[in-house]
Amino acid sequence: MTTPRDVPTRRVRLEAVGNQIPPLIALIVLWMLLWGEFSWLNLLVGIMVGIVVTVAFYLVPVQLSGRVHPLHTVVFFVRLILDIVRASIDVSWLAVKPRLVTSNAILEIRLRTRSDLILTWTAVATSIVPGSIVVDIDRESSILYLHVLNMNSAGDIESFRRRVLDTERRIVRGFGSREDVERMRGVRPANRRAARSNGKGQS
Repeated sequence: MTTPRDVPTRRVRLEAVGNQIPPLIALIVLWMLLWGEFSWLNLLVGIMVGIVVTVAFYLVPVQLSGRVHPLHTVVFFVRLILDIVRASIDVSWLAVKPRLVTSNAILEIRLRTRSDLILTWTAVATSIVPGSIVVDIDRESSILYLHVLNMNSAGDIESFRRRVLDTERRIVRGFGSREDVERMRGVRPANRRAARSNGKGQS
């Protein structure tokens, strides 16, 4: 027999299970990406590994925003594909470039939101673009630490920093909560802001 006291407990348990579903799906997708090909065996093993990890280790609950903007979502994915293609060409050229002299760097980039979901998506979207990979994350301060190829000047570093912040902005506009969108409101795309700054400096 169900008592009124059991209802909140059951609800809490259901919410706890529901909060583990997004990390489980993310682990399965990550497992498939690591293998680089789809097969039912890889999918089955990915599900088993994901379940073991979510049960054996504590994963911070992911609070979904419950908001998706179709147009900004399309813009985000189209721009992500273009960034992957562009970066692939750049990295390929570095591999065959004669007299290659490159300078790599570890960059600290502080994001403007405090959402774990946006932080994770920004880290993933940045890492899958060739030439950079996330090496550490400061969740409390929303800081990404990235290893980046071919950083030869302060201008290269600032340009890469702007690209990461623009990626965060597009993710917020596509998937972020209303609070995230309001926090980002008025923040111009970095390239447009830089262009305006240069225009004022020349006038």
